[in-house]
Amino acid sequence: MVFSATIANMKRSVLLTIDGIINLTLGILLILLPAPLIEYLGIPVVPRFFPNILGGVLIGIGIALFLERGIKGRSGSGLGLDGAIAINLCAGLVLAGWLVLGNLALPITGTLFLWALVILLVGISIAELIARL
Repeated sequence: MVFSATIANMKRSVLLTIDGIINLTLGILLILLPAPLIEYLGIPVVPRFFPNILGGVLIGIGIALFLERGIKGRSGSGLGLDGAIAINLCAGLVLAGWLVLGNLALPITGTLFLWALVILLVGISIAELIARL
């Protein structure tokens, strides 16, 4: 029983590390190189695109905070796996919504990059949800 709990904690730790690396890397690149990166990746420059993506992330953060608030006996533990699931899933679904409904005129590199990001965000959310269960 203790062994399986240790394995589960290791899986959670690995998933959170991977998730953290992905988010930090993308965030740093978008802060340091916004125009060159956006142009290179073929990401749309539509006035509502980035505010909507940020809105999806903020909704995920809000859900994560409410989930954290409801967990008793934990202090200062951060949002953890539940928060990561909420944030990634909300951001991924908002991005997918843009790709399906947004009528974006994207180059193939932009389309492939953004769909890869959706798959990455939703995929890691599913992996984290499985680890959580």
